[in-house]
Amino acid sequence: MKAIRFHEYGDIDVLRYEETPTPRPGSGEALVAVAATAFNPVDRWFRAGAMDEVLPVRLPHTLGLDLAGTVVDRGPGVANPAIGELLVLAPATIALADAAAIPVPALTAWQALFEHGNLVAGQRVLVNGAGGGVGGFVVQLAKWAGATVIATASPRSVDAVRAAGADHIIDYTAATIADALPVPVDLAINLVAGTSDDTADLLDVIEPGGTLVSATSPGGEFPERAQRVVFCSVRSDTTQLTQIVDLVDLGQLQLDISARRPLADTAQVHQQSEDGALRGCTLLIP
Repeated sequence: MKAIRFHEYGDIDVLRYEETPTPRPGSGEALVAVAATAFNPVDRWFRAGAMDEVLPVRLPHTLGLDLAGTVVDRGPGVANPAIGELLVLAPATIALADAAAIPVPALTAWQALFEHGNLVAGQRVLVNGAGGGVGGFVVQLAKWAGATVIATASPRSVDAVRAAGADHIIDYTAATIADALPVPVDLAINLVAGTSDDTADLLDVIEPGGTLVSATSPGGEFPERAQRVVFCSVRSDTTQLTQIVDLVDLGQLQLDISARRPLADTAQVHQQSEDGALRGCTLLIP
C-alpha cells in the first residue's frame, strides 16, 4: 500500500510518499481500506518531534489521526460491523471520504464545549479562531446547544463562520477582542496558539466564574484570576462520535471541507499550513 511516512523528525522534506507492506489485523484489530484521511495541524508537530514527550511514536511513522473507509479484514474477536474502541459507522448522508473530516475536530469541539466548558443553553460563548477545522464545529455545536456565539475570524473565513451560525463575528485583523466585545462572555474556546499575555487578554472578556477552554497551551497558570482555565486535549470516544455522526445525518452539522488533495500532496499541505494558507478541513485522498 501507499503511505505518507517520516523516518526521522524534521521539516517537510522528511515526509516520504512510499510503498509499505499492507498490515495484517491482529486480535481486536480491523483493517480499513482508507477512502480519505484529513490533515490536522498537530500532524506538523508529530513530524517535527514536538509531540515526542506527550505521544511518542515509533519510526518510521505513518501520519494521520482521522480516517474514513471500508473494513476489509478483521482479526480475532472483532465483530461485524467492526464497531469498537476507535471505529463507528460513517454518516449515511454524505460521501464516505468526506467523513474523514469529522473525528478529531468534531470531538475536540464536543469535549471543549460540553466536558470542559459545561456549556448550557442561554450562555454567551466566544470562539477564538473559528475559521479552522475545529472552529466550525465549535460554532455549530454551541448554536445547537442554545448558546449565543461570538467568533473571531479573518476576512477569508468570515463567510464560512457566518454560515456555521455565529451570531457576531470579530475580524481580528481590524480590532482587538476587548474593543469589539463590550459585554463579557460565559465561556471562551481558544483554538489559537499564543502567549500567556494572549490568554490574559481572553480572560479579560470572560465573566468572573466563567471558563476559558484552550486547545493549545494557555502559556502558564492563572490562579489569581476569577476565571477557570482548562487545557483541552482530545481523546477518542465512540459514544460521542456516534452522537456527532447522528447530527450530521440529521443535517444539523455541516462539514467545512475546503480542499480534497491527493495523499501524495501531503508535504505541500504541511507547507500551506505553516504559511497560514489553510482554512477549514483539507482531505487527503489515497
